[in-house]
Amino acid sequence: MRGLMTKALATAALLALTVGAQAKETVVWWDFLSGGDGVRMKSLLDQFNKENPDIDIQATTLEWGVPFYTKVQTSAAIGQGPDVMTYHLSRLPLGASTGTLREITPDELKAAGLSADNYGPANWKAAQVDGKQYAIPFDIHSVILYYNKDLLKKAGLLGDDGLPKGLDGAANFEAALAKLTTGPDQVGMSIPTADNGTTWRVFYTLLGQQGGEFITGDKVLDGDNADKATKALAEMAKWTKEGWVPKQTEYPASIAMFTSGKAAMHINGVWEVPTMADLAKSGKLGFEWGAVQIPVIFDQPATWADSHSFAIPDRKGNELSPEKLKAVLTVIKWMNEHSLFWATAGHIPAYLPVTNSEDFKKMEPNATYSSLAKTAVFDPSSKIAGVASPIYDAASNYFMPAFNGDGEPADAVSAAKDELQGLLQ
Repeated sequence: MRGLMTKALATAALLALTVGAQAKETVVWWDFLSGGDGVRMKSLLDQFNKENPDIDIQATTLEWGVPFYTKVQTSAAIGQGPDVMTYHLSRLPLGASTGTLREITPDELKAAGLSADNYGPANWKAAQVDGKQYAIPFDIHSVILYYNKDLLKKAGLLGDDGLPKGLDGAANFEAALAKLTTGPDQVGMSIPTADNGTTWRVFYTLLGQQGGEFITGDKVLDGDNADKATKALAEMAKWTKEGWVPKQTEYPASIAMFTSGKAAMHINGVWEVPTMADLAKSGKLGFEWGAVQIPVIFDQPATWADSHSFAIPDRKGNELSPEKLKAVLTVIKWMNEHSLFWATAGHIPAYLPVTNSEDFKKMEPNATYSSLAKTAVFDPSSKIAGVASPIYDAASNYFMPAFNGDGEPADAVSAAKDELQGLLQ
């Protein structure tokens, strides 16, 4: 009798283990994150797996840009690929138009406890195409103005609060650049002028500060938007023409100019904040630095922005089961709730309970430039826009040469307009 009971108990235990093993949901994850972003995401993934024994994330990192998005599109078309992936919001329109992305319905969002109320209106809208939700924002990343406090103080351009002063308005900004440019060994500002991505981001910021729109309906730079685009590009070209910003500067060189003290200011993405912080911590920077939202050079505050987000591929013939979808949405929500750590990469968390927290408000310089989230201008909602898109190609072929003095801004705008309009026909 005892033997039978022992055998029964052993069988029950084995069944319990089997059921438990079957209940564990595996989530296949793809991302394109490298450098500091990659390190931080790996840490978050490890933490999630430790805290959630019923879900196992199996993560793979692929090459950023066109290779990533091409692989996602081709794999989804044949029912392969991940259960969830990182995705730039600027690429959503193209992803939706090719049938690569799965809609996340209002009922699914509600069941997962994900709500528009917890995100900035512009950021949440950028996660939609034609009113349908295709992604959940994770952050806002933008270009910001890095500055050398020592050099700005010497030039009388630093307030008692340690923030730049006298930079708003084109005339004031130009005067500041001129004052900070004292010779070949010190220029007013460094920008990656040989980088198409940065060229587009600065241009789009200045277009947005005039209330301009790059694409309206199915028209590129329609009406007076072409004039506003020309004005934006002409302002950028003036910076290089006057020698305030060096021409044809590669991305790493522009950073080196700032960190070596040869440029008083620097425009780049928030993702370089860890670079500055690490150099300062190691004592290799040699000066006190800060970072703020891009000054209002024209009519209104506006800054180019994009977001890393989470999206679900529309795998043909291999759709997510209800159980898998629940696990995926659990992962997405958990990542948003733990995005304070992600902010250490320089990003602004998209999840408002985190950005409104006391811990984030103490995080500098993020808290200082987080004001840009309220006036952020996201890339046009178009299949020709976004990271590694035709718009970026146009920035490389037309805007970047004009930025560096090789051609007239008006001609560059006209050529880019004609080429991109042809792609929308």
